[in-house]
Amino acid sequence: MLKPHTENERFCDVGRGITLCYETFGDSSNPPAFLIMGLATQMIGWNEDFCAGLADRGFYVVRFDNRDVGRSTHMPYRAPGNLQFLTKRFDEYLYTLADMAEDTARLIERLGLSPAHVIGTSMGGMIAQELAVNHPENVRSLTSIMSTTGSSRHGQPSAAMYKHLLSRPPHNRDEFIERAVEVFGSVGSPGFEVDPDWIRDRAARSYDRGYDVTSSARQLGAVLKSGNRIESLSRIESPTLVIHGDSDPLIDVSGGYATSEAIPDAELLVVEGMGHDFPRDAWPLILDRIAAHAHAADRSRETISGKST
Repeated sequence: MLKPHTENERFCDVGRGITLCYETFGDSSNPPAFLIMGLATQMIGWNEDFCAGLADRGFYVVRFDNRDVGRSTHMPYRAPGNLQFLTKRFDEYLYTLADMAEDTARLIERLGLSPAHVIGTSMGGMIAQELAVNHPENVRSLTSIMSTTGSSRHGQPSAAMYKHLLSRPPHNRDEFIERAVEVFGSVGSPGFEVDPDWIRDRAARSYDRGYDVTSSARQLGAVLKSGNRIESLSRIESPTLVIHGDSDPLIDVSGGYATSEAIPDAELLVVEGMGHDFPRDAWPLILDRIAAHAHAADRSRETISGKST
């Protein structure tokens, strides 16, 4: 088993050969909130100050590395190749978003924190959606951020993004850091200030925690193998908030609109000037809306529970 990279990291065996690395923030007596990060991005993509801000709003916050990134289990098999991505015909052994959602469900259960508020961004939003579909008993509320439904009719990247999606992955630390600056310079928020030094610092920490040159392809394979999920999203009963930037070049804002339309009674917040990142100046708005949504869901649960007794 991997050793903790910092004193705050913990590990949880969630079965099926998967161990997830996680950290917590806040008072454990508060309602739990699980943060699920996106494609090829480690849990530190949820900035410590963002996690603390959510904890300050009354939650026990858990962030974790998905399988195949950071300090969690990296899968030992070959990543899908270009032909599989083009044809969308993937090997049977490749995992799906539903498998990653089951990892999350087992983490919630084994930490004794079910049900939890579930907040996912990008691919993490897709995992959170699958969690609400397949493991509704573990979900108090759902927040899906800059994500989409898997339909090819919306949420597609702009043409300029394909050079990043199809480019050769970096193979050393310096290349990895500069690639991060280039990518976030392209997908970032035009309506907010961007700090390249902050991006470099996070990229350096990510590389040192555990960079895997093939893991991003396996995770992208999970997204594409899962296909169009609109029909299944219509079965979600968890209170849902959808957040999307109106300037997102990687997952077009149409993906946010489609997600909110597919999930019954979902709320939608479109953030002006936000791209495919979390600009610090947008945190107060995003955190306040997530907290209000989650607390409202808890009040509703308490009311229903009171009536049932």
